[in-house]
Amino acid sequence: MSILLLSGSPSTPSRSGRLLHHIGERLNERGERTVSIHVRDLPAQALMHADFSDPELQAAQQLIKQADAIVIATPIYKAAYSGLLKTFLDVLPQEGLAGKIVLPLAVGGGQSHMLALDYGLRPILQALGAHHVLQSIYATEAQVVWNETTGLQIASEIEKRVAQGVDALLDSLQCHYAQQGRIVQEESSRVEPLTV
Repeated sequence: MSILLLSGSPSTPSRSGRLLHHIGERLNERGERTVSIHVRDLPAQALMHADFSDPELQAAQQLIKQADAIVIATPIYKAAYSGLLKTFLDVLPQEGLAGKIVLPLAVGGGQSHMLALDYGLRPILQALGAHHVLQSIYATEAQVVWNETTGLQIASEIEKRVAQGVDALLDSLQCHYAQQGRIVQEESSRVEPLTV
């Protein structure tokens, strides 16, 4: 199983990027393989002009296509997910997230931006055909703090949501694979042998 970590932050380092990396580490500890895309590293000209022939955009789209699940991280600016992430999502095909399980997460200035994920990002993920969009993880800037000495400091309530999000993602993937296995078995049982 392949899980893609998609960072939509224009800054590096960023709180949302660090939280995404933290989730990636939790997934790796559970034996999952992760790959990453940092949208800020993709060519701006190709993104802005939707240049589908650009090799880096094609490579990013291929990683999306190959992933079974995607964890999408974004900062919240002006009560919305980042414009950089929006630009990337706009260059995906209409069904670019078909069959994917998606875990959205964001870091914003305060609790008043909490609904930006559900009212802003979730509808576009569903419009792109995501199979299942899990409950979002939202943290305020005060709940995700970097300290040069001690590293990433995550508030206990966010750490709890991260653990729940990782569990939900892995459980959803297992159910998805079990369902795919049943479909394959049903289809193979319908195949009649050829008689000559």
